[in-house]
This record gives sequence, structure tokens and C-alpha cells, in this order.
Amino acid sequence: MKTRNFLKGALAAIALAAATVAPAQTYKSEYKMSLVLGTAFPWGKGGELWAEKVRERTQGRINIKLYPGTSLVQGDQTREFSALRQGVIDMAVGSTINWSPQVRELNLFSLPFLMPDFAAIDSLTQGDVGKQLFGTLEKAGVVPLAWGENGYREISNSKHAIKSPADLKGLKIRVVGSPLFLDTFTALGANPTQMSWADAQPALASGAVDGQENPLALYQAAKLHTMAQKHLTLWGYIADPLIFVVNRDVWNSWTPADREIVRQAAIDAGREEIAIARKGLVEADRPLVKELTGLGVTVTELSPAERDAFVKATRPVYDKWKATIGADLVNTAEKAIASRKK
Repeated sequence: MKTRNFLKGALAAIALAAATVAPAQTYKSEYKMSLVLGTAFPWGKGGELWAEKVRERTQGRINIKLYPGTSLVQGDQTREFSALRQGVIDMAVGSTINWSPQVRELNLFSLPFLMPDFAAIDSLTQGDVGKQLFGTLEKAGVVPLAWGENGYREISNSKHAIKSPADLKGLKIRVVGSPLFLDTFTALGANPTQMSWADAQPALASGAVDGQENPLALYQAAKLHTMAQKHLTLWGYIADPLIFVVNRDVWNSWTPADREIVRQAAIDAGREEIAIARKGLVEADRPLVKELTGLGVTVTELSPAERDAFVKATRPVYDKWKATIGADLVNTAEKAIASRKK
């Protein structure tokens, strides 16, 4: 009996050891991380920080290579989430905008004029709304770990200052491949044109399109003032949170200890990336705005009344998409923003 028990114990110990070691034997020599933008931008920097922290904290067990320009999906930003779910991509720091065609709830952040300030963004991503959206992403087949930020999307163009919806009439504005963006800019009288960011830059430079909307950090890093984008309006109509995500099969292939390392590294990198994305905008003198003005850019800031005109013009779009996204989720978001600490 003692011998039998000893053998059972020995076999159990071997099985436990095998279970512990087995995941390490399935680790890839390299994990592919998809990014829309490279490390010259806050977005790409966030991916780089995540990769560096993971490599360092796992002593090289998990090595991550960055693939900017969504090169793993031939530059098609809206295909990134599907490729991540299918395993073509191992990891990503992705945009809520780009993933919204596959996960309708992520359109929440693209509702026009929902989030009036950075505190409003934080009230969503760091609260119940953020947790609910992570649950939705998990059901969709990926493992979300942390939030980052691309930033408030401000509008620029080559023609004139934009102070009212009438100023957008007929302007050809580059937008991402999201139906909500098409609805918003159509409601404002513009001519929205979908194209990838890679295609957008030469189109702006050549005058094939008149304008675009993106965070100021991107405007600065991409030197859009050299692409005829001399008129810039700070209207803060939407913001674009980023999400640090891992493919589910890849996640399950790691040991529990390594999963926790990757998760914490994502959280730490996300916090740093958000600070980078907001640099120059949260300080009292907003040095980034001053820098752009110094480059010869005409920066227009809307008065409350001017902003209200845009809110009114886009309200039918907001109401239409509230039903599509889910009224309960939008109501929860509105309450969180109303009770935020400014």
C-alpha cells in the first residue's frame, strides 16, 4: 500500500511538473505586435514600452517585435482586430475606432461630443464602462489588459478656419473606415473620404483631400503643417482610447506567472503612454499648441456657443448610434462623465 501511494504521489508530481514546464516549451521565439503608428508617435511608443518591459521582466522568455503601419494586415486598419482574433497577430495596441466595426460597443468613444475633457475619458476607461468593454472584448475572443490613449481628434484643413458647421460644407475630409465617422461628417456637410493613414499623408500633400482629424501629437509628429494643413480647429469632438490586447491562444500558452507579468507591463506602459499622449496639452500654458502656432499654423479655439452649434448639428447622429451601441452602455457612460472629478 505504501509503495502504491508512493507511486501515485510520484506520478502526480511528474504530471504537475509537466504541466508547469509544458507552456514554456510552446513559447514562440518572437511575438508579433501590431501597431498603426511607429515609435515617433505616442501610440507606437506605448507598444515599444510594453515590449521592453515584458522582455526585461521575463528575462527574455517573451520577445516581442513591433510591426507598425498595420503591416501584418497590409495597412488595413479595420482588419486588425479580426487578424488578432484569428492568430495572424499575437498582440496589439489597438484603436477603439479601428476595432469598432467588429465590436460595435467600441463606437461609444466615437459618439460626437460625448467626452468634454480628459477627466471624462478617464471616468470611462478607468471605471465601470471600461470593465464592461473589457468583458465584451473577452467574449469576442481576445484578452484585453490595459488602456492607452491616442488623444482628442482635432480637425485641420488647407482651405480656411473652421468655426461652424457651415465651414465644413463641401470639404473633402479623410476619415477612418467607420460608418459612424461617415455619418458625423455627412451631417456636418463635409465630404468624408475613407482611407488608411498611410494613404492619407500623400493625399493631403497633393491636395487630393482637403483635411483630416487626428490628435495634436500626431499632427506634430507627422508634420502635417508641411502638407498644407495650415488651419487647425480645436473642437475635441471625440477621443480615441487605445487597448493593449493579446490573442487568446497566445495568452493561454504562457504560464500564469508570465501572464501576470505581461498584464502588469501593459498597465504600466499604458499609464506612461497616456502621459506622453497628453504632454503639452494638460499644462496650463499648453506648450504644444504654442509650438504649432509658431510653425505658422492658424489655431482656432471654439467658444461655448460655437461648440454648441456642432453639438446640435451632430445630435441626430449621436441618437442614432446610441441605439446601435446599446442605450444602457451609453447611459452608464453619460452618468460616469456627469459625476466625474474635474
